[in-house]
Amino acid sequence: MTTTAPVQRKAPRPRADALRNRERIVTAAREMFVEFGPYVPLDEVARRAGVGNATVYRNFPDRDALVREVVCQVMDRTAQAARQALAETGDAFEALERFVHVSADERVAALCPMISSTFDVNHPDLEASRVRVEQLIDQLMERARQAGQLREDVGPGDLMVAVAQLSRPPAGTGCPNGDRFVHRHLQLFLDGLRAPAPSDLPGTPVTLEDLRQA
Repeated sequence: MTTTAPVQRKAPRPRADALRNRERIVTAAREMFVEFGPYVPLDEVARRAGVGNATVYRNFPDRDALVREVVCQVMDRTAQAARQALAETGDAFEALERFVHVSADERVAALCPMISSTFDVNHPDLEASRVRVEQLIDQLMERARQAGQLREDVGPGDLMVAVAQLSRPPAGTGCPNGDRFVHRHLQLFLDGLRAPAPSDLPGTPVTLEDLRQA
């Protein structure tokens, strides 16, 4: 008697409505994490997304999984903005400016603290997103430096600290109220990055590794 090997079945593709629900959850979580921090109740996330609590937990078994997905998506969109700036913008400093303003719109400043405060920073998904973003920041800054447009005494860490500080709303104001000032103040900072430098900065250029070790 012969036996037939079991047929390998492909995993069913998620339905379109399931994918839409997942994206609505991530979008709602991103908005609420920015507004209230990473410990916002998940039932509030479900309410804003317009789905049931069970749908949230079916997609994300715990808070860490949801936070990680939000942060990775933000970092991936930021990386895509950097790639587009490199490919589409002929002026090296303009490409750097474009990246900085998009980073602020993505709220990198508000989301990055979650990486160190809520879950494993060495998770493979997060690590892959981080490496992509850091490589692209290096490319943007080096291209502007080679063009003679970026001062020599700044590093990627200097850039991202400034983006983090300047895209946070001031104490006592909500995100929507602070938004109208963010890009104005970022542009003031970016103008200070242009070469030639009008003054010497104390210390040495800050790398992203310096920030992780701080």
